[in-house]
Amino acid sequence: MKSILPAIAALVFPPLATAQPQWSPTRPVRLIVPFPPGGAVDTIARIFSSRFAERLGQSVVIDNRGGANAIIGSELAARAAPDGHTLLIVPSGHAISPSVTKKLPYDTLKDFAAIGLVGNGAYVLVINPALPAKSVAEYVALAKSRPGQLNYAMTGHGNATHLAGELFNVLAGVNIVGINYKGDGPAMTDVIGGQINAFFSGVSSGAAHIKGGRIRPLGVTTARRTQALPDVPTIAEAGVPGYEVDGWYGLLAPAATPPAIIARFNADLVATVSTPEMKERLLGAGIDARASTPAVFHERITKDMSRWAEVVKKAKIGVE
Repeated sequence: MKSILPAIAALVFPPLATAQPQWSPTRPVRLIVPFPPGGAVDTIARIFSSRFAERLGQSVVIDNRGGANAIIGSELAARAAPDGHTLLIVPSGHAISPSVTKKLPYDTLKDFAAIGLVGNGAYVLVINPALPAKSVAEYVALAKSRPGQLNYAMTGHGNATHLAGELFNVLAGVNIVGINYKGDGPAMTDVIGGQINAFFSGVSSGAAHIKGGRIRPLGVTTARRTQALPDVPTIAEAGVPGYEVDGWYGLLAPAATPPAIIARFNADLVATVSTPEMKERLLGAGIDARASTPAVFHERITKDMSRWAEVVKKAKIGVE
């Protein structure tokens, strides 16, 4: 009888499982921003990084590595040690680069591990008020009546402002010519001045000019209306069905980063972005806070890469 007591005791009182310690960074975490200071990606990184750092228990150091349309900073992150001390924040253009760049120094999917989305930032199609169009439908009709005569500003070959215009051309069946500018500021100045007809502006940079009546908003590029401009319809609902350009932002890590580290970063990212304070601050920058799982973010990048490759092919955009 005594011989079976230990077995019975083990069933009734199983040994306590040994808790696995949660991973935590042991020194400051470097967050690479693959753009110069002051732009949209840099602004978003700085908005959420302080609260993100509080949850991590380590400071987050912003490392601006601009150049080559985000390729320089992205390559640096891809080659970093996968020990949880280097992260990369990217915009939706991360999924466009493979289609417009001949040979990237990294594999967009294989060399990075997705952590999660931070939020979605719509672009808004704005025009000079002197242009005789009060809606997307009227703008399309005007463009069809003047093939090749209307133009729009873009801020870099193959970036989101360029592809937003080319997708519009493809889906609306029009020929609006893209004119390259060095940045948002000069592009917006020329739209306001009437030197160029239209621009797919970031919501945050366009909002003040919209309120001042200096430019006319026709539609936002996302699938649903943005909280930052609730009265402006989506381009899809206003006359170009199927149109969607989502200016998302998200966090990546080097590909071989262990799952436990990715899980910790994701949990802290979701918790940070979900607070009322952070939602309000991001909305002030034109971003709808919308965190995700690593799997959802990875799927979004994959789908966007395929979608933009098709647009680039249909629009016959040259590869550089």
